[in-house]
Amino acid sequence: MGNFLTNQQIASLVEAIQSAEDHSTGEIRVHIDSNTENRDAKTAFEVFKKLAMDKTADRNAVLFHVNFEQKYLTIIGDTGIHEKVKQSYWDHLHDYITAEFAKGNYYQALKSAILETGLELKKHFPVEGENPNQLPNEITFS
Repeated sequence: MGNFLTNQQIASLVEAIQSAEDHSTGEIRVHIDSNTENRDAKTAFEVFKKLAMDKTADRNAVLFHVNFEQKYLTIIGDTGIHEKVKQSYWDHLHDYITAEFAKGNYYQALKSAILETGLELKKHFPVEGENPNQLPNEITFS
């Protein structure tokens, strides 16, 4: 992880994901990529599919794909959530995160974005009855 996130911060981000998913059927994942050289969304889409994020019941999974070394971030919202919030929502979130990353605020930027995404998911996909966790909450790495 280098100097970007401590183990404690990673654990705290997992807790933020759990909290963000509490009141919504949506799913949030964070993937930290340290291997990819190219800065394009294709890799993020491959990770999205590999993590089965396109298989949620409401198609409302959100992936934050981060490569700190390449200074690259892709946010992918599956079709269900994307139809509700439109591209402008992702652009705003992307701009906020990258501005914070530029200041070295890696942990706080990701945590805030996760929690904000959770609020947006709650607005459009509130829990009605059971709320099974469809995807693991842990942060994945490559």
